Amino acid sequence: MKAREIAAVLEEFAPLQSQESWDNAGICIGSPEAEVHGVLVGFDCTPALLQEAVACGADMVVTHHPLIFGGLKRIDPDDPVGAAVILAIRHGIVVYAAHTNADKAAGGVNTLMAERLGLVEPAPLDETCLGFIGLLPAPMSGAEFCALVKERFALRVLRCSAPVDEVWRVATSCGSGSSFAEKAFRAGADAFVTADVSYHHFFVPEGRMILDIGHWESEVDIVSKFVSILQKKLPTFAVYTATQKNNNPIYYY
Repeated sequence: MKAREIAAVLEEFAPLQSQESWDNAGICIGSPEAEVHGVLVGFDCTPALLQEAVACGADMVVTHHPLIFGGLKRIDPDDPVGAAVILAIRHGIVVYAAHTNADKAAGGVNTLMAERLGLVEPAPLDETCLGFIGLLPAPMSGAEFCALVKERFALRVLRCSAPVDEVWRVATSCGSGSSFAEKAFRAGADAFVTADVSYHHFFVPEGRMILDIGHWESEVDIVSKFVSILQKKLPTFAVYTATQKNNNPIYYY
């Protein structure tokens, strides 16, 4: 099977043209015409992921985050990106990513976040579909909502502003979504769940709260989604889930 045929399956779900202008989704290493016999799906294209691809015989990797975002001035084997580039080229592995196009896809990362929280009839915050807003099944206190978020996303810790008296309308945005905070609160959200929140974003309007669940935690469900799509569309093709998919680079002590 050609690499472009596998890419086409994913792009039916997350069209490449819908990615943000700054993004680098799609094939970044290898040819669309390359023959592929197995694909390994993970979250980040790390050297460890590529080593696993070599070990299981996969000659294409599919990840959420692109390996290359901008131009590389130097390919350094001691740098994680450089090491991954070298491994991919050395072993003839095609490297593909579905990033912001998967964030905003119907059933994509933002949809999966809203589903984890059990939001009722979530709708896009705006035309980008990089954020959603919906209602909880019933109102709850801010403290109860924090406990719910920790349970649903399997969090050991949670960064948030002061819990409010009541949370019912909730907005979400995966990854570094704090720029949507103002839009979320203007839309009536009592709470906004996102990641990579800077200090100043924790100063929120009265009666509102912002919660930072972590970048990896907000997006990792997309790995299973990619696997499900590929297995459904290509039932006889070798599709592997990375055993090191839990490769969150952030640790808590």
